[in-house]
Amino acid sequence: MSDDSRPSPPAGPAAARTAAVIPAAGRGVRLGPGAPKALRALGGTPMLIHAIRAMAASRAVSLVVVVAPPDGAAEVRSLLDTHALPERTDFLVVPGGRSRQESVKLGLDALPPGHDIVLVHDAARPLVPVDTVDAVIEAVREGAPAVVPALPLADTVKQVEPARAPGEPEPVVATPERARLRAVQTPQGFDRETLVRAHETVTGDVTDDAGMVEQLGLTVVAVPGHEEAFKVTRPLDLVLAEAVLARRRLNDGF
Repeated sequence: MSDDSRPSPPAGPAAARTAAVIPAAGRGVRLGPGAPKALRALGGTPMLIHAIRAMAASRAVSLVVVVAPPDGAAEVRSLLDTHALPERTDFLVVPGGRSRQESVKLGLDALPPGHDIVLVHDAARPLVPVDTVDAVIEAVREGAPAVVPALPLADTVKQVEPARAPGEPEPVVATPERARLRAVQTPQGFDRETLVRAHETVTGDVTDDAGMVEQLGLTVVAVPGHEEAFKVTRPLDLVLAEAVLARRRLNDGF
């Protein structure tokens, strides 16, 4: 949760209201059997709650829309009712769709008027720092239609010809210049009208919302991401997230 000593966002046109949409309808099969990934416990609290608090930690975020599994909206509403969340932020739960793209669209459709900036955040990135959230919002306020937090790559990347069968060697066809590559995180931030137009226009399957804006021919800009905004996808990621959370609680009383 945020520190109440943080300055409030500036008044006037630059202080456009911000809403965050958190698609949390996925099953997270790579974490193994059990509850949906967003409802897995991290430090005794569901990852989804951590992700919601991370968005609400920004004073610029006045509304968080959680897109629940299609048959799990009541469960998610109950979950939010049983955990402490910032009183200054409004929360809304809506049923999701069959894909992430459809779920984000349903979250967008549920937004009331007056929120001109929209963040889309993965529930599986529960530990993104508030400074990263604020940096994304500020870049949209300054005129970027779409903003992504991103990190330089530590590893050399190879482009390969995919194997025809699992386990077969894959021929390397190119080595992209690592200095020009970034690993993209969330929250991704958007001018609301731009994101709505992207979801109404782009029908093909995409891996993130910024990619949809790219297909409109608009510029997406990157701001510095954070190493603690990693995605919890596999069991080892959950171990790392527990360690980060334990360190925060020890150092900051998080």
